Amino acid sequence: MPENFDLNQDNQDSIAEKLITQAPKNRDNTSTLQLILYMIPVVGFFPSLWTLYTRQGTREQLMTSRLSITLALAWILGYLMLATGAEQTSDFLTLRLQILNTFLTSGYFLVSVWLILNAVRGKKQRLPGFSRFAERVIRKYTS
Repeated sequence: MPENFDLNQDNQDSIAEKLITQAPKNRDNTSTLQLILYMIPVVGFFPSLWTLYTRQGTREQLMTSRLSITLALAWILGYLMLATGAEQTSDFLTLRLQILNTFLTSGYFLVSVWLILNAVRGKKQRLPGFSRFAERVIRKYTS
């Protein structure tokens, strides 16, 4: 059994290596891994915040950090508002608000996965409308 597990682990490692090496050559693997780290749901908020706080990183890393922070803050704000509303309303609305909360959380995680795949492919980390909002608002408070 342990030998099978090692083969599966080796196979997963080789798949991850193939995905990372298929990224464009103008970006190094460290930068790609950092972009992936920034876009991990919930957890990526903290390295993104640190990158903006220290103001170290490439332009792309700073843009991705702003987007990650904006996504996380929008999700947590929506999550808390829907959860609070679900507690304060009748049973009829409680279920509907909890379902909306589930959709919001699922959407946040799916968008994060999509952005991670874009980072692996070497594409820009952009969301129409949302990226512009992140640049305007977060840049104002971190400059």
